[in-house]
Amino acid sequence: MSRASYLFTSESVSEGHPDKVCDRISDTVVDAYLRVMPEARVACETLATTNRVVIAGEVRGPDSVTADKIEGMVRDAIRDIGYEQDGFHWQHAVVEILLHKQSADIAQGVDAAGNKDEGAGDQGIMFGYACRETPELMPAPLYYAHRILKRMADARHAGETHMLGPDAKSQVTVQYKDGKPIGATSIVVSTQHLDADLTSHDVRAIVEPYVRESLPDGWITNATEWHVNPTGKFVIGGPDGDTGLTGRKIIVDTYGGAAPHGGGAFSGKDPTKVDRSAAYAARYLAKNVVAAGLADRCTIQLAYAIGVSKPLSIYVDLHDTGKVPEDKLEKALGEVMDLSPRGIRQHLNLNRPIYARTSAYGHFGRPPEADGGFSWEKTDLTGPIQKAL
Repeated sequence: MSRASYLFTSESVSEGHPDKVCDRISDTVVDAYLRVMPEARVACETLATTNRVVIAGEVRGPDSVTADKIEGMVRDAIRDIGYEQDGFHWQHAVVEILLHKQSADIAQGVDAAGNKDEGAGDQGIMFGYACRETPELMPAPLYYAHRILKRMADARHAGETHMLGPDAKSQVTVQYKDGKPIGATSIVVSTQHLDADLTSHDVRAIVEPYVRESLPDGWITNATEWHVNPTGKFVIGGPDGDTGLTGRKIIVDTYGGAAPHGGGAFSGKDPTKVDRSAAYAARYLAKNVVAAGLADRCTIQLAYAIGVSKPLSIYVDLHDTGKVPEDKLEKALGEVMDLSPRGIRQHLNLNRPIYARTSAYGHFGRPPEADGGFSWEKTDLTGPIQKAL
């Protein structure tokens, strides 16, 4: 039996965090190829350190996406995030591009040929999760940790505050009573600031209004602990202060530790890679199960083998909150959606340049967008699931 009363904590990091800078750059490369060739294949990793960016990986796509074009997009991305500092500047950083052709051995296993459908780009397990803790059906600690940083970033980009830098982290500890989130017992915000004379007290005065806007009314009380820049000065930030790598914030990207993770990162991968597309599909299915009123919590696991089109297994856990048998739901989900790599991409229309925007503030719990971004957050499958049951 699950506990009814407890504390749970999740963290988030901003778009200017070194690892998120790398996720943004890697997904910018993915978008560059998909914009020209929707069936392009991209596996792109980025490293960023003091005034240097190194991009490496495997691609199969049009020659029109040149190294010069990629470098220009990388510099634009860094400028958009807000880095114009001596140690990391969009204009002065050295950008090294080491992309090469995709392995023929991988391609022959993944590509469709004859009677063989397109296979998964790799083996692996992917998880999706949804719950009733927020209107977006996301775990509350992660959802509000994201909101704090997104609100601070919006304020920085809008010029509301000139004192904050792009690099920031947040952490929210939520108190649960009878299984429901009721308040924040502690809040941690560490943010880069551009004035070296600012104290932790000064920084709290800047960020506290944005934190309070981001959390539900009544969640912050006199008993809530605040830790704002607890180590003191935070002037040197971003890749100048800490080397960044693609794919190191996978728990931030998903459910904040409230649900299992298969271990594969999303950023830098085109949607033939089931690390990305099947994780989106699993979230899509889990969200629709909860939205359909079939459970208050839902975890879904999908498993794949490289070169094999159909999932090896579909597993559903409703955490003792379900209104239908889990084995019947597993069967129904396999009927309402084609969970082959091709089927997922077609159902969610994933072969589009929609990925740079996913690189910060979570891949899940975001509203579906007019151009098809975050299509996996739609709840248009509730009717078909109910009908299949």
